[in-house]
Order: sequence, then C-alpha cells, then structure tokens
Amino acid sequence: MGAGFQPKESIRPDAAKSHAAVDLARRLPGLTLSARHAAASVAAGLHGRRRAGMGENFWQFRPFITGEAAQNVDWRRSGRDDRLYVREREWEAAQVLWVWADLSSSMNFRSALAEDTKADRALVLALALADACVRGGERAGFLGLTPLFSSADVIERLALAVLTEARRKNDAFPDLPPPARARPREKVALIGDFLVDPAEFDATLARLSAQGAQGCALMLFDPVEENFPFVGQTEFFDEDGAKLRAGRAEDFAEIYAQKLAAHRAALMDSARARGFTFALHATDRPATEALLRLRQGLGEGR
Repeated sequence: MGAGFQPKESIRPDAAKSHAAVDLARRLPGLTLSARHAAASVAAGLHGRRRAGMGENFWQFRPFITGEAAQNVDWRRSGRDDRLYVREREWEAAQVLWVWADLSSSMNFRSALAEDTKADRALVLALALADACVRGGERAGFLGLTPLFSSADVIERLALAVLTEARRKNDAFPDLPPPARARPREKVALIGDFLVDPAEFDATLARLSAQGAQGCALMLFDPVEENFPFVGQTEFFDEDGAKLRAGRAEDFAEIYAQKLAAHRAALMDSARARGFTFALHATDRPATEALLRLRQGLGEGR
C-alpha cells in the first residue's frame, strides 16, 4: 500500500519486472553484507541452548517423579543415595533449517519512516538466519529453491539462487512458499508481510505441519502500515495499480486498525494450531531484534 504517489512515467509491466531483477542484483552485495553483520551480532548457532529431551548424550540426573514408569529409573545412580533418579539425555535439535523470504510485489513498499523495504529486510533476515544455523554446525537451505548447505558461503549461495530465480521468473515471486518437501523435526522460518487470505496461510502451515516440520512465521510491516498516519486527501494504491482516493483519510483509521488486528489474530491462531510460533517485526527496528525473535521462536517447538 502506498499513499500520494504519482509515477513520473509509464513503464510496461515486462520492462518493470526486468528492471526489478536488475535492481535486486545491484542491491544484493549490500544485503549479503548486512546479513553477515546481523548473523555475527548474535550468539553463534541456531540451537545453542542445551536442554533435556530425546537424544543419545547424557544430560543430567534428576529425581524420580511419582507416576513415572519404573523403567526410567537409573538404578546404578539411585543405589548411591536414598532417592530414585532418572537419567536424562540431552535434547537434540533438528539439524536442518529451511528459510523462506517473501519477495512478492507487496514487499517492495518502504515509507520514509523505514530504512529498508520489507523485501530487503526479509532477505537479510533469511540469509542471516541461515548463516547462524551453519555457524552452529547445522545445514540450511531456501525452502523450495535450493538444496541444503553446510558451507561457510551459505549466504552467497542462497543469494545467488534468489537472483537466478528472480531473472527466471521476471521477478514474479509468490507471496507464500510453494509446495516443498520438509521432513519430520526439520525447522522452517517463514518471513513475509503475509497480506494474504488467512485460509491460504493456514493451508501452507498445515502442509508443512503434516510433514512433521515445525517453525516460526515472522510478519514484517512498515511502521505506516500499523500507525496509519494519513490525514486529508490521500491516494492509496496497491502493487497491481488499483487506487482508492480518500477525501478524509483519517475516517478510515479505525476500521483499518480493526481489520489489521483481526487479520493478525487469524494468522496467529493458525500458526499456533499448526505447531508454529508467530512474531511481528517493524522495518524501522534493528534487524537483529527480528533475528533473535526468529531464533527464539524456532527453539520453542510444538
């Protein structure tokens, strides 16, 4: 959505798409550098926290809880004390992370209050998250686009794949990830503005959840998309060129806020029902904040 914008000249759709792919190529070096800085600014490793759970490595002994199966008791350790103890194993996190960044037309919006477009921020976060994962000894890939990588140049590999796809599709990216195979216990990070039908969003998460994957959906928004600071005569338009001319933009503020809240609530309910976490991030905030939210959300599990 934009306000009060008038194009200086008419550009044919094919030419605009071609220009967008060239523009992405020009921005990629700066975006990859930003991603590397963001990844380096947080603790290395996506799943660095040790905790009890399913696995093979010993974690700790803990007191036996009444009602547990007797087979859980470690009799050798219990024989050295007057209490019964259970041997816990260290939780082994999934060794795979799939990232996906929404690069569709609606993500190209940037107001004067933000330094990045939503698309640039989404790509930086996806690349940084993949790099943090690889630094932690795991593998990462771009969902539906690349295989998994474990090499130190994962940022460059994913960026090149995105650029190649932009040229192949004339920059016509979908606003939700395409059907892609994810295996049980693999993690998925979805980053976009999710300005889609909640039913389509739910279907995407349902497909991933049915495959046994878990993850986090991070909804990006430009600050004006939440604050709605428009007053007086204002022209709104979408990426397809549709316009809404408002004589008093402030008259739309309340109903807009209600619809936005309802939309977010629907997405959040869907994420929770499908075993995903859901978080928000404004593009006028530091990228590292969103990166930490993603790491936390991916570690919470079902």
